[in-house]
Amino acid sequence: MSEEVKNINVATRVEGHAKITFLLDKRGQLLDAHFHVTEFKGFEKFMQGRMFYDAPRITTRACGICPVSHHLASAKACDDLLGVDIPETAKLLRELMHMGQMIHSHALHFFFLAAPDFILGSESKPEDRNVVGLLKKDPELVKKAIEIRKFGHNLIELIGGKAIHPVTAIPGGMSKGITQIEQEKRLSELKQIFPIYNDLLDICKSHLIQNSEFINNFSVIETNFVGLTKNGAFELYDGNIRVTDNGCHIIDDMPPNKYFQGIAEHVEPWTYLKFPFLKIKGWPNGIYRVGPLARLNICESMRTPKAQQALKEFRALYGRPANQTLAYHLARLIELLYALERAKELLEDKNLISTNIRKKVERTAGEGIGVVEAPRGTLIHHYKANSNGKLIDVNLIVATVNNNAAINQSIKVAARQLIQDGNIPKDGLNRIEMAIRAYDPCLTCAAHTINQMEMEIQFIDENGKLIKKIYR
Repeated sequence: MSEEVKNINVATRVEGHAKITFLLDKRGQLLDAHFHVTEFKGFEKFMQGRMFYDAPRITTRACGICPVSHHLASAKACDDLLGVDIPETAKLLRELMHMGQMIHSHALHFFFLAAPDFILGSESKPEDRNVVGLLKKDPELVKKAIEIRKFGHNLIELIGGKAIHPVTAIPGGMSKGITQIEQEKRLSELKQIFPIYNDLLDICKSHLIQNSEFINNFSVIETNFVGLTKNGAFELYDGNIRVTDNGCHIIDDMPPNKYFQGIAEHVEPWTYLKFPFLKIKGWPNGIYRVGPLARLNICESMRTPKAQQALKEFRALYGRPANQTLAYHLARLIELLYALERAKELLEDKNLISTNIRKKVERTAGEGIGVVEAPRGTLIHHYKANSNGKLIDVNLIVATVNNNAAINQSIKVAARQLIQDGNIPKDGLNRIEMAIRAYDPCLTCAAHTINQMEMEIQFIDENGKLIKKIYR
């Protein structure tokens, strides 16, 4: 069954505002597709003139979904600017807070934004294809997902001082630590989370496997991959930036503070988002992907046992490299498992409760770069400060920007598979949304306004003439 493309919501269940443009020829066949981000962030500009040590607190406001990632990338950039190697306990605390972020964010995205497509079906009614519909179908699954998300949320609050916009990572280390009682309490809670997660993983894997044919054939694209690794192993907080081609052959393995030697940015007039690419390959051959799929493709192994076994199963299912856009979902579930296992290791570390958490710093001028793996992919903060400690130049390359070109490619391939003669299957636009949703894009850096999230599709002929618009 197919219908004319109209009155179908676009880019739903993502964070932010977006517009999609389909360019059609005279026969109604797809020529191109563009994913537009219609808002301007501006953090790089309004941070100029602020003191560098304010940056870790300011940049948490860049995103209400992954503020920890910005907090830590900013703190690491300040450490680099100061030329300081922070105490071991401070590193452990920061990484543990980061695991709380991963647990919180991945649980939110998969179970509440992505799962309705696979558990309820992409053809189900839009009014049912959401977390409310999921709650009606399987209330126990939703309750268990909330428990996992709650644990991550509480872990961030304990270490970061605040659950949404943490404040404790500072230039030179951490402003506070945790007690032995707090350590033991969180470890006890975490041990209760593992069986809950194992049940959910089995359920979700079964639904993804049931959709294997669709996943293996829909919106498949070939790109390069970028992400952090530590001695070749999977890594989220530290390490080098590994760059591979589509065969997972290593192109570069650069220190984070050398990222600008390998990455450049392309600009298009129809979006506020830039298009990073690999200098060595040029534009557009240098388009790359970041995030869960890229991280599993570039690493040689996972550093925790259950996640390592899950990686083997993932590669047996999707191959290496996994180019299937929708394979991001299982990759995200494996990263969630890793974050739980790694959090357990960190909570069992006796050094976690040491009071040596900060080094005195005195330098005020310099240049610093901080890189972490945010839930959505590689996040880069790059600062320059003058002799007064004021920021004179700021550059943020966020994960969704790194994925921007790949998202556009995925949409184009998905739309080409679905749009024929100006018509599309009944669930076609939702399937195109699924290609977007797989990347878990964060479009407006927490600038959400309830009931005012405008979505727009434009249909343009080959001469650039607007044929029609569809609004949400």
